Amino acid sequence: MTSSGRTVGVVSHRNGRRDLVLYDVDDPDASLASIPLTDDEAEALADVLGASLMLGQLAGLRQQAAGLLTEQVALPAGSPFVGRRLGDTRARSRTGASIVAVLRDREVIASPEPSFRFESNDVVVAVGTRQGLDGVTAILAGDDDG
Repeated sequence: MTSSGRTVGVVSHRNGRRDLVLYDVDDPDASLASIPLTDDEAEALADVLGASLMLGQLAGLRQQAAGLLTEQVALPAGSPFVGRRLGDTRARSRTGASIVAVLRDREVIASPEPSFRFESNDVVVAVGTRQGLDGVTAILAGDDDG
């Protein structure tokens, strides 16, 4: 439901087809328009909505918890962690900050596992104190050899 009172949805059929649907304001069971989506279009829509929703939730969390910040940290091309696992950073144990997601191209990788491998141009989303986030940034840049 949008703030203007319109209902929009994605219908996923058992055969794999997905449709973007705009529902009638007066009859929420009736659709005014249905747009079939290709796999790439559905994935792009999910990525855009998922990324903005997740970042919005993190921003709300930041407002609720005094001293807790979220930050996006670009993985520098020269980082010693390009091609290596998230667990190799030991970021949480070294800084107290948590890496909660990685943005790669248009994809959001939420709650990456310790076995997740970084690639050049990844953007790391971290949550922590200012000091902890500065520590994560230093680790990813290779400025903190722990």
